[in-house]
Amino acid sequence: MKESEPARRSPLLAGALSALLPGLGHVSLRQWYRGVAILLSFLVLTGIVAWYAEPLISWDSSIYPLLAFLAWFKFGGFWYLAPAGMWLWNIWDAASLAGCGRTRTILIPLLFGMMAAYGIGWQLVEVDFSAASLDRAMAIIRPMLYPDMVEERRELNRMWTYVSVPCSATETPPQARREEDGKVASATPDCAKLSEALTVSVSGMWPDTDTIVWWETAIGDDKPLGGNENAPLIVRTDATGSLTVVIHVPSTVMIAQPDPSLMLQHRVYFDQYRPLGGYQITSNGGFVLKGMMESVTMALMATTLSILLAIPISFLAARNLMGGNPFTLFIYVITRTILNFVRSIEALILAIVFVIIVGLGPFAGVMALAVHSVVALAKLYSEVIEGIDPGPIEAVKATGANWLQVARYGVIPQIVPPFTAFTIYRWDINVRMSIIIGMVGGGGIGQYLIQWIQINEMGAVGAAFIAIAVVVITLDYLSAKVRERLV
Repeated sequence: MKESEPARRSPLLAGALSALLPGLGHVSLRQWYRGVAILLSFLVLTGIVAWYAEPLISWDSSIYPLLAFLAWFKFGGFWYLAPAGMWLWNIWDAASLAGCGRTRTILIPLLFGMMAAYGIGWQLVEVDFSAASLDRAMAIIRPMLYPDMVEERRELNRMWTYVSVPCSATETPPQARREEDGKVASATPDCAKLSEALTVSVSGMWPDTDTIVWWETAIGDDKPLGGNENAPLIVRTDATGSLTVVIHVPSTVMIAQPDPSLMLQHRVYFDQYRPLGGYQITSNGGFVLKGMMESVTMALMATTLSILLAIPISFLAARNLMGGNPFTLFIYVITRTILNFVRSIEALILAIVFVIIVGLGPFAGVMALAVHSVVALAKLYSEVIEGIDPGPIEAVKATGANWLQVARYGVIPQIVPPFTAFTIYRWDINVRMSIIIGMVGGGGIGQYLIQWIQINEMGAVGAAFIAIAVVVITLDYLSAKVRERLV
């Protein structure tokens, strides 16, 4: 359908036709494309608004009509004005086209469309800034400002004793007393129920030293005993290295216990520390380094595996190489279709699938990254091949070379630098993707990160964020330098 010069008609008639049906006035002026585009845009915009734009409050015009209208307009009614605004612009555009042969800017209908899109989007995502809490935000951010990565070297002096929870009517609990290396720890009584008071004592510890008293459940969970079970309990030993304090059984020690009536042995610990000088990596800091090493290694292995498959596939997905006859063209279409289909599935979804197939751990993450990288790199490689200079290819073909010889001498010399650059860039992407994949069980730093978030270890989360930022920034800088030299 070919666009024609607008016919000279009455602006009133063109405007009236467009008022009757958007775009009809343009069609009467032989502006077929513009008229059809206006009609379709109006119908789509009207349909979207009618489907999604439900005002957040009702408009009761019987009470304070003006205030009700303003509230209705603010909380959703303005979305309904978008189709009306586009309809009015359509009339104006048709009249202007008929009268002076000039069309009006399409920025106005685009503005109405964006108004509707953002208005509807605001409601769909349920934006509510009043629900935000600065206190909750600071409770998360404040401990992250003190990353759990390094600590002062210190010596640990530890003692502990068993405590049975809960007491059993048919079973006598073992004595809550323990001796080791001249230290004695005990609890009275030998068993207790949730939130019940216990008197715990220890002797033979370092004298005049702050001692952290904490609880370990039967399954190994740590529970603080200070504050409202959310702060450490610190008691100072006397001159003989002894202390006695009353504690309460934490109320959450049996949450994961299948049978709450079953008496199990828990532990009460007494920990003392004294500095040795210098610094050392904390326990969580070690996990951060281990997780980042896993993530970088996962990305490297996945990228390497993907190269081996992506390169041959990319040749099959290049139209300039596969368009010579119907058979090779068919292979090209099938290959491109498969690449587009698999590439549309996010690596995170692939990781969940591979976790089910091969189990939790880095191997599932490597497989997910490799599959996604194969299709992504094959797509990029094929586009590089399609954009190469056809001269060398034609020269090689003129010698009577077969398909493999054309690829070897006419294509490969041109694609090595961009292929290398894209591969390095993909490794950079895979490092970042491996962090997210780890959160669904795919190994790497992401697996530790999601666990720390769940148990509210925000100091470790802060250390992980710093490590991620350092690694990503470093790899991004190095890969950019390498690409500059290659391309």
